[in-house]
Amino acid sequence: MGFAGEHDQWLSNHLKRRKGERLDALKRGHGYGNRLFVESVWWPLAGHFHGLHPEYEVKDWRGRSYFVDLLWKVGSSRIAFEIMDFGSHGTDRSKYRMDLNRGLFLQSQDCVVLYISLDEMKDNPSFILSALRNLLFPYLSAETTNRSTERAYSRIERDLMRLAIRYNRVLRPGDAARELELQTATVIKYSRMLVDKGKFRPVARGVSQRIIYYEYVGSLQSPDLV
Repeated sequence: MGFAGEHDQWLSNHLKRRKGERLDALKRGHGYGNRLFVESVWWPLAGHFHGLHPEYEVKDWRGRSYFVDLLWKVGSSRIAFEIMDFGSHGTDRSKYRMDLNRGLFLQSQDCVVLYISLDEMKDNPSFILSALRNLLFPYLSAETTNRSTERAYSRIERDLMRLAIRYNRVLRPGDAARELELQTATVIKYSRMLVDKGKFRPVARGVSQRIIYYEYVGSLQSPDLV
């Protein structure tokens, strides 16, 4: 199935699952700019719609709901894409200010926010595609399909490897436990298993040689991160 069929099925599934304002937002919001992004940028980049949500509801700093154009959930990460049309975002100073405040708040909540110019996407889609390929490379690598390695690594092990990639190959058990909502002892247990499998390297410091973090030593293109 090509883009058109996959897109229609993806959109239909989201429409079926939504009600009320969330449904209305999707019907109103997934228009020309969002469709252009998923067709000319997202599809060539990823080739699938797994984890991608159109018109995704989030809360701002006041607890009020609003909808980002597209949000991709990959592992424990959230990446929001906002398609910026100068006519709708640039002429109203109050709306422009609000949009930037919302983006800043989302980033403070550990969500990556990427602003995409609609004009640039129309005139120079290859630039947008190239920039996003570089930015999203670790996350796209984590989505590589390989069922045999999926059986070889548990969900927690894959989450730990993804998390290490996000933080420049470094995984600190205490920080990982808080982010993944696990016990620190559980993180250490699975990190040791990844050491045995050749994916992590323990890094120790001091006279006692206490392990203070684990370093991810696998390839960023590895299918182990499915």
